[in-house]
Amino acid sequence: MSASAPAASSVDKSLFVFLDRCHLDIQQKLEQMMALATALEEGELTPALQAQARALTDWFNAEPRQHHLDEEKHVFPSLLASNQEDVLQATHRLIQDHGWLEADWFEIEPALEAAADGNSWFDPNVLRQAVEVFQQLYLDHIVLEESLAYPEARGRIDPALLESMGREMAKRRAVRDAKAAKA
Repeated sequence: MSASAPAASSVDKSLFVFLDRCHLDIQQKLEQMMALATALEEGELTPALQAQARALTDWFNAEPRQHHLDEEKHVFPSLLASNQEDVLQATHRLIQDHGWLEADWFEIEPALEAAADGNSWFDPNVLRQAVEVFQQLYLDHIVLEESLAYPEARGRIDPALLESMGREMAKRRAVRDAKAAKA
């Protein structure tokens, strides 16, 4: 085993561990959003709910979008080069899902922005239903990525590229974490 093999392996793990960790974060935020939508449907808009709406809006406007860009830049190209029909179909579906998730978010975001600002002009029942659709699409999307896309990509991406991708993502994470520490 060469001296560079362990480094490539650890970069590979950090790259995909980061992507998997983002999936866990998304799942947690989706649960929080569903709880918020249910609370808004059942009662009045409190300062705590306003703060939660602001935090969720800010997070969904940043983290998942960057995650999708990372996948489209680093993971999907290797899959699109496949000659396996199931891999190609799944990758095209995942790309399409990113568009649908963005469209679903555009339906949810105005209500969360309103709630964050203390306004209640939106229909809480419609918000909860939209969050249910958003959550289910995300969960199905994550399952497909973790069961097919990520395992396939691990075997297809050149170790030198994995190292470069890992450095790029680590640098961006460090900048994001430094900003969060200042806030």
